[in-house]
Amino acid sequence: MSARIQIDYSDICRYNRRQMVNELRAVVKGLGGRTVLGKNLASQRDLCEAIREGFPPAVVEELMQACGLTLKELADALDLSPRSLQRRRRSGRLARFESDRLYRLARIIALAQQSLGDRQSAARWLKRSNRALGGAAPVSAMDTELGARQVENVLGRIAYGGIS
Repeated sequence: MSARIQIDYSDICRYNRRQMVNELRAVVKGLGGRTVLGKNLASQRDLCEAIREGFPPAVVEELMQACGLTLKELADALDLSPRSLQRRRRSGRLARFESDRLYRLARIIALAQQSLGDRQSAARWLKRSNRALGGAAPVSAMDTELGARQVENVLGRIAYGGIS
């Protein structure tokens, strides 16, 4: 006799909420956490407000270390000029659009670390050409929202055993 597993709507909601919290924690950690961001970001609303205010420039250093990118590689991934990014690192806060792009990169780094197991594997994967991305390295494909979504799609296939 086969056992039947019944999953109700509340179980699915609890699972999704837990996944969102785990992703949020990983992204906030990748951005430098409370130490760098200057406040505790406990919800997506908090993170959205921090993006609107503009991240502190130290977030740039944190992401460079997290994914092993040079300033030029990071600027290319964010579709910014290296000089602008360097200037922003010395000023008070990043612009809203720069913070949004940094968040996008931090989210993908967190997904890569989750899918591939650790920080070093994720950093290597981000820099290697990928056939599923038309031969482009994932980090170079992330300069647009569509490219970032394609990278996320590839990471999803990796995480769930699909071909990528």
